Amino acid sequence: MYAKDVFHEVVKIALQKDGWQITHDPLTFNLGGVKMSIDLAAEKLIAAEKENEKIAVEVKSFLEKSSAISEFHTALGQFINYRGALKRREPERILYLAVPFTTYTTFFKLDFPKEMVEENQVKMIIYNVESEVIVEWKK
Repeated sequence: MYAKDVFHEVVKIALQKDGWQITHDPLTFNLGGVKMSIDLAAEKLIAAEKENEKIAVEVKSFLEKSSAISEFHTALGQFINYRGALKRREPERILYLAVPFTTYTTFFKLDFPKEMVEENQVKMIIYNVESEVIVEWKK
């Protein structure tokens, strides 16, 4: 059974507010004998190009009661694996890691997480939990 992240619905609502259509919740597929399950997939029509931009989003909460570095290890590992899988399965879909604004402005500003995000070219969606909006896209 697929377990949704605590802020799964928050990110889903934030994407919809930003003009994205949720196409899969979750996006599941098999690749090389392994079942993959990425939290969300969405599309947005780009009027000038008459094409759809496609994304996949792995949602993370980084709750206060959990270890931020442990959550980060899991999130980074999932991101790298899912990005590799998408490259083989749906190369047109761009993967993002969604993290709460408060976590981004604290933990992700520390040297080590910041360097690992840069080194691994992690694309991020920064979301506000209370207002259910996307604060920033880190491409």
